[in-house]
Amino acid sequence: MTVDERHETDTERLDRNWGSLIQELRVVETGVQFLTGFLLVLPFQTGFAVLSHPLRLVYLVTVGASIGATVFIVAPVSWHRILFRRHRLGHVVSTAHRCAMTGLGLLGVAMTGVILLVFHTVLGPVAAVVAGAVAAVLFAAVWLIMPWRWRRTPR
Repeated sequence: MTVDERHETDTERLDRNWGSLIQELRVVETGVQFLTGFLLVLPFQTGFAVLSHPLRLVYLVTVGASIGATVFIVAPVSWHRILFRRHRLGHVVSTAHRCAMTGLGLLGVAMTGVILLVFHTVLGPVAAVVAGAVAAVLFAAVWLIMPWRWRRTPR
């Protein structure tokens, strides 16, 4: 069904798009916040002190990506609240879309970092690099490449 077949006004379409986007963000938000919380307490664990300098850098990039994902995934709510009843829904929806995509990208980076850290701790550096690479390829393929390919194919 195309937008024309819906017989909706621009405002109705924006409302539908906003509702859809917020539902998608709700699915991701809790997981991102749990991941961020988990990562924030790691330095206070006894085993953290034995991490090598390179692994500490991986940890910091991972934490930064997770916090960034949290910021971008929650940002649309703030945008909507601040611009509520200002007839800016089109701007809010387009900005929220960009925030969601950025947040998901950062979430992929954070999850790849977590996988790398876990595999390094459990199985060593070679397994960590392999697992991190596999995770990065999977995130890119499933979250980006496949949807973009389907977007370009006719119905």
